[in-house]
Amino acid sequence: MIDKRKFKDEEISLLGLGTMRLPCKTPLKREANPLINYEKGQKLVDMAYENGINYFDTAFMYHAGKSEKFIGTALKKYPRESYKLADKLPIWMCPKKSDMERIFQKQLDRTGHEYFDFYLLHSLNKDNFDKCEKFGAYDFLLKKKQDGRVKNIGFSFHGTIDDLKRIVAAHKWDFAQIQMNYLDWKNQNAKEQYEILTQAGIPVIVMEPVRGGKLAEVSPDIERMFKATHPNESVASWAIKFVASHPNVLTILSGMNSAEQMLDNVKSLTDFKSFSEREYKICENAAAMMNKSEVIPCTGCDYCSDCPKGVKISSIFAAYNKAKSKEITEDEARSLYNQIDINASACVECGKCASHCPQDIKIPNLLKGKISEYFV
Repeated sequence: MIDKRKFKDEEISLLGLGTMRLPCKTPLKREANPLINYEKGQKLVDMAYENGINYFDTAFMYHAGKSEKFIGTALKKYPRESYKLADKLPIWMCPKKSDMERIFQKQLDRTGHEYFDFYLLHSLNKDNFDKCEKFGAYDFLLKKKQDGRVKNIGFSFHGTIDDLKRIVAAHKWDFAQIQMNYLDWKNQNAKEQYEILTQAGIPVIVMEPVRGGKLAEVSPDIERMFKATHPNESVASWAIKFVASHPNVLTILSGMNSAEQMLDNVKSLTDFKSFSEREYKICENAAAMMNKSEVIPCTGCDYCSDCPKGVKISSIFAAYNKAKSKEITEDEARSLYNQIDINASACVECGKCASHCPQDIKIPNLLKGKISEYFV
């Protein structure tokens, strides 16, 4: 049974199920595909619940708006008090203040639930937080908390360190969610973010612990380094255990879309023991080796999936990254790229994708430059 950590007067499973990457009926085109495979998805939710996972995370736009309905339906068979449901308010999808209420009510309707245990202001950076403050988003959620529709108020973060300090100081937060893994510990200031939140007494929920699967599919050199220390443990377990070794981490969200991933993560976080200094050093060495490659820091979150031309951005980057990290050959990468129905050549450089990218990737520049040159 999965380990749990204390939150107020409750216990939260150290592993949470994220619903951004649920099994789909046509996985090759998953970034724009709303067709969730309910049968496979339900089995994953049941497996999670049976192994003690009690934290389930969704958002308004996941799976083109279908994730909320799926997870709400999948959880209905279980007693409401036995699990925690988390959802998020996408402030950038609110042209006017009244849209916050419209979206919130739609989320309750989609999930079929009367309240959310954890509710976040989604993907905060300077611009999104400015808009939250302008619309009084925190006070809006505080009222929902008073009404019993929200139990805990938090935010997910994709900004600068100065942005984070400002957000932390602005209000009283029950929790915060950050992108944290051994590659981003330095690359995206995850270490400093974690320390700021810990010093403020704010529990941390972690997203992208395996960086969209990148840290589960490493180069042969890195895999050999991991296996030399723990030959019977998976590569992905190193990423999960790195995050869990930090005591202010409340739960680790994993977008598990197979039974194998689920069971491996459960194994990693059952009777968990924190990393030694040597294990931390091995992760640091792995990150340094990855940084020498030319991979694009895409996590496959698909916030860019509303491309006006339908360019399959994350699939394109995945094919390129697999080649650059030597997981597959250049010919194999080119074959993957050629299977993508709308590729880089369709990009019109409108910039809509880049404005939504949590990793701040200059997507049009890469599509028209590095990607087009590589797959020419």
